[in-house]
Amino acid sequence: MTDEQIETEWASHPNHHIIDKDSDDFPELLKQISNPPGRLFVVGNIDALHLPSLAIVGSRNPTRQGRQNAYEFAKHLGRSGFCIVSGLASGIDAAAHEGALDGGAMTVAFLGHGIDQVYPADNEQLANRIAAKGAVCSEFPIGSEPRREHFPQRNRLISGLSLGTLVVEAAKRSGSLISARLASEQGREVFAIPGSIHNPMSRGCHQLIRQGAKLVESAADIVSELGPLALHLMQPPDESVASHPPASEHDADYEMLLQTMGFDPATVDELAERSGLTIDHVSSMLLILELEGKIDAQAGGRYSRLHE
Repeated sequence: MTDEQIETEWASHPNHHIIDKDSDDFPELLKQISNPPGRLFVVGNIDALHLPSLAIVGSRNPTRQGRQNAYEFAKHLGRSGFCIVSGLASGIDAAAHEGALDGGAMTVAFLGHGIDQVYPADNEQLANRIAAKGAVCSEFPIGSEPRREHFPQRNRLISGLSLGTLVVEAAKRSGSLISARLASEQGREVFAIPGSIHNPMSRGCHQLIRQGAKLVESAADIVSELGPLALHLMQPPDESVASHPPASEHDADYEMLLQTMGFDPATVDELAERSGLTIDHVSSMLLILELEGKIDAQAGGRYSRLHE
């Protein structure tokens, strides 16, 4: 079979997509980077490529605390309305994808090889979960093997699709620092979690902070920084916050969610069950309502309505 026949056969399967750069389905943020891919192979939901996103990257061999941090940050930020983007590698990447999925959020994985395989093979089940909830993507032709030079190349897509990149743990020589540098060059925000001075996996993050990355201690630090950018991304073109009425004034779903919420703290799952809306829809709406000052995000992933 020719390459074209292989691609045509692959794209004939459900939820398999080949998106050209000129297509409306191609992510706008990726069009803005200096060297966008000519096309993307995608398994899953292409809507995930158009959500306000945060990249979470880090060591393939993290400490137990580092892995837990990646999981919890991804879970909380996913429930705050962000799609979590990473690279399906072992360690921090896998923990970030798992946290997003367990929080009911969408997540996107960029591969350093062809879309027809999974590397490392141990993450095949995770890749299937991601494709069912979000999207697995690659710019490399079908059949491309995972080569060392492919992974720094795919890192520009992880940072390019995202409003910001969070580095959880990284040694001084780490591929995650490449992602952070690319994010900075692309005009995106860079965040880093500090750690013990005795932990070699913290040295890369400390280096980033010295270079100007924003030190974060909680997911709220990232929400407050990226929230306005996320709100702008979700607005129709050529409309400003001032000219665009608050969501709760033009969409009955927002008012219903507020009424459903009440003033007692509730989780995203509880709100979705009460309102009949999907968890994805509720998560995105909560981000808007929090930015409008109508609700308060509390510990444990709970939200409550603020008094007028």
